[in-house]
Amino acid sequence: MGARHVVVRRKMRGASHNSKKKKRGIARCVWRWLFVGALVCGMLGLIGAGGVFWYYAKDLPPADQLRTREAAESTKIYDRTGTVLLYDIHGEERRTVIDFTEIPTVVRYATIALEDQDFYRHHGVKFTSIFRAALSQIAPQLFGGRRSGGSTITQQLIKNTLLSSERTYERKLKEVILSLELERKFSKDEILSLYLNEIPYGSNAYGIEAAAQTFFDKHARELTLDEAALLASLPQQPSRYSPYSANPKRLEALVRRQHYALDQMARLGYITQEQAERAKEIDTLKKVVANRENINAPHFVMYVREYLEDHYTPEEIQTRGLRVITTLDWEKQQLAEDVVREGVQKNAKYNAQNAALVAIDPRTAQVLAMVGSADFFNKDIDGQVNVALRFRQPGSSFKPYVYLEMLRRGYTPDTILYDVPTRFDDGETPYEPQNYDGSFRGPVKLKRALAMSLNIPAVKALYLVGVKNAAQLAKELGLTGLDNPRRYGLSLVLGGGEVQLLHHTHAYATLANMGVRKELVSILRIEDKDGAVVEKFEDSDGTRVVDEEYVAALSNILSNNDYRVPAFVPDNPLRFDERPVAAKTGTTNSYRDAWTMGYTPSLAVGVWVGNNDNRPMRGGAAGSVVAGPIWHAFMAQALEGTVIEHFPDGSDNQKGGREEDKQGRVQKKGRYLINGTVPPMKEKKVCRISKKKNLWCLKSDACKRNKVDVKRRKFIDAHPILHYVKRDDPTDGMPKHPEKDPQYRAWQKGIEKWYEKQDRKIIVGPAPTEKCKDSDFD
Repeated sequence: MGARHVVVRRKMRGASHNSKKKKRGIARCVWRWLFVGALVCGMLGLIGAGGVFWYYAKDLPPADQLRTREAAESTKIYDRTGTVLLYDIHGEERRTVIDFTEIPTVVRYATIALEDQDFYRHHGVKFTSIFRAALSQIAPQLFGGRRSGGSTITQQLIKNTLLSSERTYERKLKEVILSLELERKFSKDEILSLYLNEIPYGSNAYGIEAAAQTFFDKHARELTLDEAALLASLPQQPSRYSPYSANPKRLEALVRRQHYALDQMARLGYITQEQAERAKEIDTLKKVVANRENINAPHFVMYVREYLEDHYTPEEIQTRGLRVITTLDWEKQQLAEDVVREGVQKNAKYNAQNAALVAIDPRTAQVLAMVGSADFFNKDIDGQVNVALRFRQPGSSFKPYVYLEMLRRGYTPDTILYDVPTRFDDGETPYEPQNYDGSFRGPVKLKRALAMSLNIPAVKALYLVGVKNAAQLAKELGLTGLDNPRRYGLSLVLGGGEVQLLHHTHAYATLANMGVRKELVSILRIEDKDGAVVEKFEDSDGTRVVDEEYVAALSNILSNNDYRVPAFVPDNPLRFDERPVAAKTGTTNSYRDAWTMGYTPSLAVGVWVGNNDNRPMRGGAAGSVVAGPIWHAFMAQALEGTVIEHFPDGSDNQKGGREEDKQGRVQKKGRYLINGTVPPMKEKKVCRISKKKNLWCLKSDACKRNKVDVKRRKFIDAHPILHYVKRDDPTDGMPKHPEKDPQYRAWQKGIEKWYEKQDRKIIVGPAPTEKCKDSDFD
């Protein structure tokens, strides 16, 4: 029994052992198949992932395209030194690409602290961050209701440059693929440099340099720690965190994010906690510049921009990164803006709200300064209207062109014109001008008539040279417009036409350059973003418009302080005692426009004062009163410390006062007025023959016999200059029948009335030469 039980137990143990052995075999088989299945699945997964990777990667742009990719760069307009940025012409993106070495470490670290703290450790993608971001999209309640972002700096760069910003899994996969490839081909510093030159900071500023210029008006390399932290806070949500937001809560959120950035920089060891706390104490928002278009010398910039738009396509202007080096002298521009602003404030009592100033280098015709209004951003005065380019009546500032034409035709600075009340009839409406002070001076030399801005001699001068000829000379000197001079008639010399301040100053610059006109220049050169010259200003010899001797004579007249009459201006703003400065003022009817124009050999400056809407200023707002002080202030400061230059001597310009025979010998017989003399006054004792004919004879016994009183009278055989010259050629002797000129009788009548008003004993006419006879009184 016992033995049997033993056998049975042994058999049972054997069966159990075999059963366990069989189970272990089955388990090993299952695990083997599971391993094989997993391996197969893994391989299939890898193959599938590789297939998906290849499927999406085959149509993707290569990551190293970033090396050759040209980021859209805006066109930048600079002053003549190329260091002062005047304006950044951009489309939707205003960007300036800078080298990585110009990006300060505080900007790099602040960006890394906020956007990608593991930037220098990962290989372009953080899959844990991607998983967390995906989970936050599916179940945001697990993350406090907020959706988390999972993009590294590398991924953000790819998204901003090579891909769109659409939210799809397909786009995200492409982003991952390109990010991995980018990290394989680029160094971390290269990636960070590309990123900081690409990302949007808001207000159309793309890249850190544009952001620094937009928000702090400085270069990126000049940013401080607190400023860098503030800018690094913007790219996540540029509109929400905008420093220009009117919402206080959004500004508070921006400051909190800035402080968070500083704390993270300290935690990561980029700065100390003490540095972070000091930066937090700074109210960085107060350092943000005003939210308006960052523009210097705005009217000049818009003038240059018009040239660019005429010569380049919009795409070239907005994306090629052109560097436009202009002719603008930044110091003179700032001075011009200051004196115009101060002048307008002082002119408020004259109801003059605006002013403009242009300065030009006469030797090159380069525009050195342009102020088109007192305040570009003041809508009340139409500040954005560039008055320097608006057509306005120039008043008497047009007179030098007429007198220059006289000199060129043979008249001299000493030639005499009668400043007497005169009625002009040029075939249209009769015209009877007055002088600024209402008085008349009789015979006056050209040089004094011009310096004192007398109107009647000026109109006579214009008649002598011809309206068409004077207008043509003005245009050759640099003026534009005046295409129909007949429409203005004789009023042209008193400012009846319309001119632009810019071109008016250009014409005066030609006078300063002794009659040689250079073409107006506003751009020195244009470079592409690589520094290659696209366009360059080349100086030329210019065009000789008038011989130097005539311009020299004119310049000596306009710069002679002794010729001017400053009685009506206590401190004559045209006067410079330390150097010769040529100047001329102008004032239009009803005081709607006031001008002061002038020059030295090295600087031509024009100033206009008035109201854009053409409202008249108050009485007394003459050019010398409201425009003169602005002009003088600019001239005095701009010329301070410069070499004193003199105009060539033009005093020998006496050609018109001489007559030469065919052999070129000067004849002894002179001509009154044109040679600077008037007929002599002869005092005689005479008896009157006829009141009706105003006839006289010399005193004799016949006067007593016929009971005619003997009187003492002064005789002057005075005539207008038309009596002595031919209009078409004043050097060609006297006309045979001067009285046939349509203006002769009116001019003669004006002379006679003026002399009679001076002294009733003066008789205009030849002095009698024969004694009275009894037959004279029959």
